[in-house]
Amino acid sequence: MNKSRMLHTMLRVGDMQRSVEFYTNVMGMRILRTYEHAEEKYSLTFLGYGEEVDTCVLELTFNYGVTHYDKGNAYGHIAIGVDNCERACATVAERGGKVTYGPTLMDGLGEIIAFVKDPDDYQIELVERPAERL
Repeated sequence: MNKSRMLHTMLRVGDMQRSVEFYTNVMGMRILRTYEHAEEKYSLTFLGYGEEVDTCVLELTFNYGVTHYDKGNAYGHIAIGVDNCERACATVAERGGKVTYGPTLMDGLGEIIAFVKDPDDYQIELVERPAERL
């Protein structure tokens, strides 16, 4: 397992185009690849800030005909590191995204965090870490 690494996180979405627009236009990711599997009635879009060989990416899965999913109480959030949490929140809001919490300094951690919701109400934590922990 020495060569193991995180590859991606998958979220099921109710409208692929709406979610792709959010993650590209609001969150600043880019589409890395797509996969349409019409026979099995689903499509995938992989997005990220870097190449898949270098970093963990986000996989969006759209199952034909499903527009809503119950989140349950086990799912928490995905986290994205940012250089400046306050500026990131302003950018998200300017681009039509919904900031639901923060930015707030986390005492003891030295991190500034905020939360954003995507179009399917998944939570995204924005984390600004002190320079020594980057």
